[in-house]
Amino acid sequence: MLDYKLLEALATVIECGGFERAGVALGLTQSAVSQRIRTLEIRLGQPVLVRSPTIKATLAGQRLLNHVQQVQLLERDLSQSIPALSEPAARLRIALNADSLATWWADTISRFCRDESLLLDMVIEDQDIGLRRMREGDVAACLCSSPHPVAGARCVPLGSMTYLPLATPDYVHRYFPDGFNESSLETAPAIVFGPHDQLQHRFLAQCGYHGSVPYHLCPSSEGFVKLALAGMGYGMIPELQARQEMDTGNLVSIAPGQSLQVQLYWHFWRHGGGIMDRMTQTLTSANTFT
Repeated sequence: MLDYKLLEALATVIECGGFERAGVALGLTQSAVSQRIRTLEIRLGQPVLVRSPTIKATLAGQRLLNHVQQVQLLERDLSQSIPALSEPAARLRIALNADSLATWWADTISRFCRDESLLLDMVIEDQDIGLRRMREGDVAACLCSSPHPVAGARCVPLGSMTYLPLATPDYVHRYFPDGFNESSLETAPAIVFGPHDQLQHRFLAQCGYHGSVPYHLCPSSEGFVKLALAGMGYGMIPELQARQEMDTGNLVSIAPGQSLQVQLYWHFWRHGGGIMDRMTQTLTSANTFT
């Protein structure tokens, strides 16, 4: 039978990114945390952590982390009928994209978290790669653009976010004097969220352009908009986030009438318990993208 103190040590080391910080979180010494991990590995007969160059779970460790996440959710349900088991607040670790966090996420989920006494650890990942966190056992749920669930998980569609290629009127006049065309795209600076951000490429490919573009990297949703407003480039910005700036004329499309639709999916473990089912119902019933 699994020793959940050992599994708790594994989950905390991964979450904190190291043995020392995990010790602080657990109220243990660093050596005590290390001993728990060694004990777990001896019992399993294989390593659960890769310690260098950075700490990450092995395949066996990932499977154990997936198990821990699901057990924690089930224990949350059990505490409803046995109040003595309850902790002050439950904690749920999820991965989501920065654009959702900057637009609709907080309004949609805030009341649910308050009613359920739920605390969230939110891991920000691009919508195209966030599902990797679930495969690695790092999170119990994920909001991303992939419709393919990992083994043992469910996937439900939430709707699509509309992205527009926006810039200031002066920028459009400077770089697109003859309209949206290949020669302009080759020289006009773009703004890209990060090295894994494919929105720009997907939009341009949708428009028939497959060449390279100069770009700024800006891993901040709010900073992304500020760079566009400062005239530094054009970027794929959620319509939800840009409505006010578009209404005032501060931002305009470099390709009027063109947009990119990104479908978002909610992934969660099948055995996540009632709290995960209720959270899923909250997300699917919300009128999120209008």
